[in-house]
Amino acid sequence: MNYSLRQLKVFVAVAHAGSFSRAGEQIGLSQSAVSHSVKELESELGVKLLDRTTREVVLTDAGQQLASRLERLLEELNSTLLDTRSVGHQLSGIVRVAASQTISAHLMPQSIAAAAIEFPAIRFVLHDRPQQWVLQSIRQGEVDFGMVIDPIQANDLDCEVVLSEPFLLLCRNDHQFAAQSRVSWQALQGQNLVLQDYASGSRPLIDDALMRQGIEANIVQQIGHPATLFPMVEAGIGISVLPALALPLPKERPLVVRPLMPVVDRQLMLVRRKNRSLSRAAEAIWQVVRQQAQQLTTARLSDPLFNKD
Repeated sequence: MNYSLRQLKVFVAVAHAGSFSRAGEQIGLSQSAVSHSVKELESELGVKLLDRTTREVVLTDAGQQLASRLERLLEELNSTLLDTRSVGHQLSGIVRVAASQTISAHLMPQSIAAAAIEFPAIRFVLHDRPQQWVLQSIRQGEVDFGMVIDPIQANDLDCEVVLSEPFLLLCRNDHQFAAQSRVSWQALQGQNLVLQDYASGSRPLIDDALMRQGIEANIVQQIGHPATLFPMVEAGIGISVLPALALPLPKERPLVVRPLMPVVDRQLMLVRRKNRSLSRAAEAIWQVVRQQAQQLTTARLSDPLFNKD
């Protein structure tokens, strides 16, 4: 038999309405179109489904049986189609995100936890790598997107700044700078400095700040992992400059941080390939990371350490 889903729906509408015209009004068809559709269905089935009078239509026994069973079948079909649509639009799958070590350690854990609550069907996979690796993996499509420190050469990337934060001075609590509420960059002249190496996106910004202040840096150690800064400074090897995202300090360590003046900020950006759409799942995770960065910015507004006045 060659019948259509449309014909079946029209017949059910007529059976409910008891009228071609009322059925047509309900489903958006003319009376003649409704009547023609039912006639086609009757012809295909080879049985009369409706008795027509001048004022109404009445179901035949065959029509009554078909209408009662067809209504349930159409409801089940509609439910099945809605379930299928839901699965097709479900936010699920694997989303790969790359970020530098400081970002991975201090912003991504909150993002992963928030994503697990909001999108439990999405697996958030973090790649913790130096910034140049992050950029390369984004360009090569090895990750969906990444988070890096501006500035970068990024004509081929879409970038969105989501967090701006200052550099801070890190020293022992018995250092002369610990007694000051704020420390001038100029005061770093002649001091032994322990800094991250150039695998960090922050290092060029620190170098630039020192240069603009006319400081001849006495860099005694350059290390790869940001967590190594703390024991180095604690051991008295030197003082350090670190981004605010490296906070909080390890507990029960004789270390303090102080604002550096004038304020020098670094900007963190979400980065993805230009002219490449993210999957719905990746777009959802992008927004989660963005929201976590905004929440961190809001939380810092009440912290005197980040007061720029």
